[in-house]
Amino acid sequence: MRLNELNDNPGSSRTAKRFGRGPGSGKGKTAGRGVKGQKSRSGVAIKGFEGGQMPLHMRLPKRGFNKPNRAKWAEVNVGRLQMAIDDKKIDAKKPIDAKVLVASGVIRRELDGVRLLAKGELKTKVEITVAGASAAAIAAVEKADGKVVLPKVEPKPVKEKG
Repeated sequence: MRLNELNDNPGSSRTAKRFGRGPGSGKGKTAGRGVKGQKSRSGVAIKGFEGGQMPLHMRLPKRGFNKPNRAKWAEVNVGRLQMAIDDKKIDAKKPIDAKVLVASGVIRRELDGVRLLAKGELKTKVEITVAGASAAAIAAVEKADGKVVLPKVEPKPVKEKG
């Protein structure tokens, strides 16, 4: 066997259809685009265009607001935590925090903090420090004789006018 003797499997590739290459090709002359008009030309971008009338998406009122500096949480379910403990990626006897979760591959990055959620079941006793946790997740950890540590967050001081 030599390099020049290598072939694809029969039927694995198909030659591209050549548009606008004469009547014998089956897609000659107008190349399947019909006759005349803007859509038969190249560089067409019509999407929401309504013939110069103000498009519907621009006539409707704007609503809502997306907070640009909103906190993004790295979410961890207790079931995923149990899987990592079962796979011996996390030592349940030692305290678990965001750095341990990242090192074990449970989360990719810490973002603005880790939030513990209640999907799944926890059977192992753990002590976990997270930025936030749902009430059901705290109950699930405490049911397994574990402990959830939530650090105290100091409220930002309010600036007085004057």
